[in-house]
Amino acid sequence: VGSAVDLRKRLTQHSAGEVPATAHRLPVRLEYYEACLSEPKARLREKQLKTGFGRAYLKRRL
Repeated sequence: VGSAVDLRKRLTQHSAGEVPATAHRLPVRLEYYEACLSEPKARLREKQLKTGFGRAYLKRRL
């Protein structure tokens, strides 16, 4: 779970092993995304999805 202004660029960074959090879990793939109207709203949504409720929500959606 994370947020980015430029999703394609961020996925490229993850795939190239440039992101320490995912470098040891290659290859990575995008399974789900949401678009938000502002960066603060995106950060709030990211925080929500990292909770137990948020992870259960994602599990149901996928």
